[in-house]
Amino acid sequence: MSLVDSHCHLDFDSLQKDFPGVLSRARTAGVETMVTICTKLSEFPRILALTEAGPNIFCSVGVHPHEADAEGLDSADPLLEAVENERVVGIGETGLDYYYMHSDRDRQQVSFRAHIDAARRTGLPLIVHARDADDDTVAILEDEYHKGAYPAVIHCFTGTKALADKAIELGFYVSFSGILTFKSAKPLQEIARELPGDRILVETDAPYLAPVPHRGRTNEPSYVVHTASFLAELRGQGVEEVAARTSDNFYRLFTRATRPQ
Repeated sequence: MSLVDSHCHLDFDSLQKDFPGVLSRARTAGVETMVTICTKLSEFPRILALTEAGPNIFCSVGVHPHEADAEGLDSADPLLEAVENERVVGIGETGLDYYYMHSDRDRQQVSFRAHIDAARRTGLPLIVHARDADDDTVAILEDEYHKGAYPAVIHCFTGTKALADKAIELGFYVSFSGILTFKSAKPLQEIARELPGDRILVETDAPYLAPVPHRGRTNEPSYVVHTASFLAELRGQGVEEVAARTSDNFYRLFTRATRPQ
């Protein structure tokens, strides 16, 4: 069984403390590919350097909505320069977060649109963060899509059915993290059960959101197997089938990521 962790943060201190062990445990668990996600442009060189740790570690480039006040973008230009490196397979993470409001809403929205422009111009998938901002997220995604198509994934999906349905309508993908395994996530589980199988990804968002049975611990890429197993049970499928399907979906979306032989 082979799996992909489509979204993790390998640069965070809690994973760097035992980085070789993190990678070793991921390989043992069958995680063949990982994408380590950029949240600040100022840290992109360090994120990119992590891809040298293995042939199937890739990265993204972008500015998290929490960082929009300090590093938010007004144009796609800095992203277009960064994606010249072929280890960069996605744009983001970007989007809107109205839960913590670490950055001004308008700055988040402007930066979000700049990232969408980069995804449209490069064909690399947009990695969307959406928390307590579903209506504005839908409005911006749809408005920008009318200007020209672009690929995207709603990462660590915890939103409404309306957001999931709009993502599918626009041809996007939806990615589930360990939150899916939480007892309190019944509405999310219903959405995951019904989504088209060719539009689903799995991720850890490590070091956050460890799935059951590791909830409360530091998350790491090897734990993505628990989310895949739970998703398989939800959908009445075998875990091998879900692992293969979500991996196929990943490589269809993240076209720069090379699949191991």
